[in-house]
Amino acid sequence: MFMVSFRLRGKVVAGALAAILVVALGVMGFNTLRQGSVETSGSSAVKVKDTKAKTNEQRVAFARAFGWEIAEDPAEVLEVIVPKEFDEVYEQYNALQKKQGCDLSKQAGKRVKRYSYVVTNYPQAGGEVRLNILVYKDKVIGGDVCSLELDGFMHGFELPA
Repeated sequence: MFMVSFRLRGKVVAGALAAILVVALGVMGFNTLRQGSVETSGSSAVKVKDTKAKTNEQRVAFARAFGWEIAEDPAEVLEVIVPKEFDEVYEQYNALQKKQGCDLSKQAGKRVKRYSYVVTNYPQAGGEVRLNILVYKDKVIGGDVCSLELDGFMHGFELPA
């Protein structure tokens, strides 16, 4: 028969528990970053790319993180195909996305969903304004805020000053 005995000291046990706690917090922090949660910093910058957008609640929370008030349900949900080769118009649209930290060329030729919400708090809006969120594999890949007027506007998710 073979026996092994250990004598545990308080400092050793406390050190081991502290190390386990540090590792657990590190893993939780890594998972949060990997999942792409919406986070705001003191400068009101919001992470756009790879934010979870599987549920309507996640998409509404995403819009509200930028300060937008939107209708709870999307006015329109469409499946769109990002072109394999971008023309001049799509290059300009992708330039807007790049300013937000996104790049639609990574989804070239892919089917994505566009969730379009009515914005209810756009400053000085003459007509209907929509917030469009582009989603691929349940994550935000881009989008815009635009007017539906003929001579309307389009810009990124940031609320204008």
